[in-house]
Amino acid sequence: MNGNRFGRLFQVTTYGESHGEAMGCTVSGCPAGLELSEEDIQVDLDRRKPGQSMITTSRGEPDDVTINSGVQDGYTTGTPIGMVIQNKDARSGKYEPFITAPRPSHGDFTYSAKFGTRNWGGGGRSSARETVNWVAAGAIAKKLLALEGIECKAHVNQIGEIEAPEVSFEEMLEHSEENDVRCGHPETAAEMQDRIAEYQEEGDSIGGSIEFEARGVPVGLGAPRFDSLSARLGQAMMAVPATTAFEFGLGTDAAEWTGKDRNDDWEFDSDGNPVPVENDHGGIQGGISSGEPIYGEVTLHAPTSIPKSQQTADWETGELKEEQVIGRHDPVLPPRGVPVVEAMLALTLVDFMLLSGRLNPDRVDDQPGEYDTDYHPSNPRNE
Repeated sequence: MNGNRFGRLFQVTTYGESHGEAMGCTVSGCPAGLELSEEDIQVDLDRRKPGQSMITTSRGEPDDVTINSGVQDGYTTGTPIGMVIQNKDARSGKYEPFITAPRPSHGDFTYSAKFGTRNWGGGGRSSARETVNWVAAGAIAKKLLALEGIECKAHVNQIGEIEAPEVSFEEMLEHSEENDVRCGHPETAAEMQDRIAEYQEEGDSIGGSIEFEARGVPVGLGAPRFDSLSARLGQAMMAVPATTAFEFGLGTDAAEWTGKDRNDDWEFDSDGNPVPVENDHGGIQGGISSGEPIYGEVTLHAPTSIPKSQQTADWETGELKEEQVIGRHDPVLPPRGVPVVEAMLALTLVDFMLLSGRLNPDRVDDQPGEYDTDYHPSNPRNE
């Protein structure tokens, strides 16, 4: 199976199935000298893990990460970083009815049709549990970006028909982690939570969307055409499970705007450099970052695993069946999807920072040839 690697210079290769022994990833291309601990990564994993609240799955996964390569004495060494997250609470028996009778709108049938087999417990490789790897790798990317003053944040801006008013980057930072929905507008978050509870009571689920933003991105990231920043960002976001749409800047609203209204006029900043007056372009022009904040939105459909009875077709018996997906599933995806979207944003940006030479691919201190560093191991015999 291909398609398990993301990135050009900052490469993330993942493995694992939902009910397998463990999830894991290898991060290649992280420069040496980055201070890194398991605690740094755990912060974001705790934001993604199941069982956080009444509106998430009750699956009891601690999602504790173990770094088993690429770090020495608290600093990255420039070699591949290996990380493992054990699966502790898999219960595959509930999925037996669907071994030869695919669940509606899941990846069951397409995986079996492509490979002639599949790991059926919990959806196997097609499960959103695989994103635990992305969040672990994204935490490293965020630390690298922070060295250059780049910050990534996201929040839930819509659940069903309930949509939050526009919030600032600062409001996202201040409020989105204060509520279970992860919405940067507290009043709307309360409405969203009540609406989600209604769908839970009905044995159904609901979709929503996530807004994201990156501040401090320099001018010049990305390349024309197939390696444009917007194209690569679209690939990253469309890989997020349940994503049905990705947009940046005005997004689909651009269809209603005239060229004159959408075009961002130019002016000079205090240093005499041309800067756009507005940012309707979402921080990307001609596929290349403009130096303005990059922002956009990811739309996620309703979770497909719901308690309501649905029809399936068992190819082994030739029967149509009514089955219930009995298990522990999220009634809505955006609240746990926020750290996943942030991770994919950070992974895309850090890759372009390395490709453009803004980050030294060998070492974060950017001192080629310097071997006697603060982060080099000391010989205990010299003490």
